[in-house]
Amino acid sequence: MSGNRPFELSREELEQRIEAMVTVTMADLSSEFLLMPTGGDFVKYREFQMAYEVLKRTTECFGNLSLATVQSALQENSLALGALRSILGMTAPEWAELARMELRSDITQGAARNIDKDCRTADYYSKLCERKLAKKTLERIDALVEVAIQYLKKGAPTEQEGFIHRLAKFDTAHGADSLTHAARENAPYAVLLYERYLGRPFAAHRDAVSELVGEVMENAIERHLRDAGVSYRKTGRAERIPGFGQAPDFCIPDEINPAVIIEAKVTSDDGTARDKVTRIKELETQRNRHVTEGKPWYEVIACIDGRGFRQRRSDMRDLILRLDGKVFTAATIDQLIDHSAIKKFSGKRP
Repeated sequence: MSGNRPFELSREELEQRIEAMVTVTMADLSSEFLLMPTGGDFVKYREFQMAYEVLKRTTECFGNLSLATVQSALQENSLALGALRSILGMTAPEWAELARMELRSDITQGAARNIDKDCRTADYYSKLCERKLAKKTLERIDALVEVAIQYLKKGAPTEQEGFIHRLAKFDTAHGADSLTHAARENAPYAVLLYERYLGRPFAAHRDAVSELVGEVMENAIERHLRDAGVSYRKTGRAERIPGFGQAPDFCIPDEINPAVIIEAKVTSDDGTARDKVTRIKELETQRNRHVTEGKPWYEVIACIDGRGFRQRRSDMRDLILRLDGKVFTAATIDQLIDHSAIKKFSGKRP
């Protein structure tokens, strides 16, 4: 018997060594939660710290926290709005709800998210002030700032049994005094706020780039296909393809007469992994209905990664068997072309 990975084995060898192949495939899966794509809007600590220092300076260590002093900070660096939100300790939609509730602002959760994102560009606010048509956005920003000041100055209310208030934090519990103390003392306050800005930490950013995480695998597949000179068609999100109840991520050489289809999936959650395995199995079921002269038209390949796929051994076993071993991970994707029907479409010299 030869081969250390399921895609290297014959069907007979695969069935004989299935448990070993499940083990080795699961061992190849990486814990992708340790690395996240930054995306185009990621705020680095240095950028956040600079904005925080601007806010701290214009408000005189938060001793003079007012609409005018915060507006002055925003004129200098729009990201000061993100620093203010971090002090408040709320998401942009939650902040918007406060403004709607307390000030009758018309700001929506979507508008708040957009403002929170746009303010990452340092001169966003100053350019808004120059535009005559930006009055509505400026009014909404003012409402966010005013309600934040109102709550930060008031601080947390008296503790209730069985509940904890969102402002019961060391920097906001006692209103302006707590905030001034946090800014004046030697505690690395900007560092704390930056982690709060990212969320749990990095959770807010992780949510924002969740789609990019999946694209990491798709981009790797594309890179290998291009390097090998393979013709392929990458489908769009939620795209429908005639003849497919469920469209795969890649069709090789095209969707009209595919010889190979590829589904790319990355997840760190076991529940999501179950759903994604089910989706891949459905593609295999579709393949078995697309038969000519007793044989399926095309080969189905799964490219998976993430610790979520480690959680259910039975799912991995079923997946490997149903795809005749054609299950690749980030660790083995460099062998994708040589160990699949894609090889015959390669324009690269051996």
